[in-house]
Amino acid sequence: MLRNKDILELKRRFKKESCTITKMCGCYVDANKNKIVELNETFLNLEDEEFFKYLEIAKKALSGTIGNNLLELNFAAEEEAQGGKQQYLLGLRESGLKNPELLEHLYDMIIENYDYVGNYLILVFHDAYDVITKTNDDLKLDESEEVFTYLLCAICPVNLSKPGLGYRADLNRISVRIQDWVVGVPDVGFMFPSFVERSTDIHSLTYYVRDAKDSHRDFIETALGCGAKRTATEEHNAFSSIVKTAIAPVIENTDEMLLNIQEKLNDLAEEHEAAMEDLVVIEPEAFTLTTDIIKEVFADSEIPDAAVMQIQEHFAEEFSDKPPVVKNLVNEKAIEKNNKEKKEIKLLEEVATLKQELKDTKQENEEKSEQIETLVSMEAPLDPEEAKNWAEVFLRMKPDKAEKVKCETIDGQKYLMIPMEKDEHVNLNGVEKQIDN
Repeated sequence: MLRNKDILELKRRFKKESCTITKMCGCYVDANKNKIVELNETFLNLEDEEFFKYLEIAKKALSGTIGNNLLELNFAAEEEAQGGKQQYLLGLRESGLKNPELLEHLYDMIIENYDYVGNYLILVFHDAYDVITKTNDDLKLDESEEVFTYLLCAICPVNLSKPGLGYRADLNRISVRIQDWVVGVPDVGFMFPSFVERSTDIHSLTYYVRDAKDSHRDFIETALGCGAKRTATEEHNAFSSIVKTAIAPVIENTDEMLLNIQEKLNDLAEEHEAAMEDLVVIEPEAFTLTTDIIKEVFADSEIPDAAVMQIQEHFAEEFSDKPPVVKNLVNEKAIEKNNKEKKEIKLLEEVATLKQELKDTKQENEEKSEQIETLVSMEAPLDPEEAKNWAEVFLRMKPDKAEKVKCETIDGQKYLMIPMEKDEHVNLNGVEKQIDN
């Protein structure tokens, strides 16, 4: 299995002081598929400016994400037989790019099968890497395990520079600058053989594609003799198209529904990863999508059964060669963004609830304040004019005290009898008195 650490180990050597690329050959092709010029250089003898520019192209041909920009492709069985493309590439590697006929065959093979409108440059590097032995804790030893001899091919678009104004030294004036043809970063490329677990794997090659939306499947099969493999982006786009086509007639917001489906798939993938960790599997198999999983994911959705069956049928057709990896079908950035938006909405709702609670509490406090002010005003001394409208006697006391008030007649005069305890207070028209005994 192709690993990031293997690719990085090779790329770390693409420096002036540690580079071991022995030979670089190439062919410049115009839009009519004509060979304009061919290159044949001893790489380490290049002038520094050229050396670093070509080295940067070599790095780019081994860049990107494994499974998306970098694919490990296996040769078809017949291509490993005599006369097959794998056998041809082995011969080209062993020649050290010193066999003109083998090089011409490579150029012709690419020109015939590479579908590109415009000029491009084919570059082929030959390198031999002395793989140093490492211990289990990745400490290097001085002795060598093997020599990894490989070819690295990069196909780079060549475009005319943009028109513009510039200083023309020959005219000593600002004028329309001279346009020239500029070599761009690689569009596709491959390394043969693959470098897998720090060792040579002649049964596969490492394929590079800059735009993961189009892996150039025909080029993979016809020019390289390998079984075509979708990039993660291609798997994602194909599955999304199948789902949207099926649900569009019955669901108004297809993007939202598709995102919900991806969230469910992501949950299943995470559950699978957790289960594999519990089993202590060193290299777990990729968790791939099946029609049964599709049925499970759509079970609680608003999508009718007929649409789910359509998705299952089209999925089985589209991915009949190899089921897609579930993680490849998930747009993690979109899910993260959606979850963030949900949290923000929830936070806004909580803030709105708190504001309403504060408003209600404030109103309740204001009502209580009014009640207190009313009670205080009742205890204040009465205005004489106000008192005219009051009863002759106005009493206010605690309920348990009011129950003990009695009316008695003494010497023919009626009295209200209010039992009092020691140290109790009496407020008579605003004047405080204390019962001492």
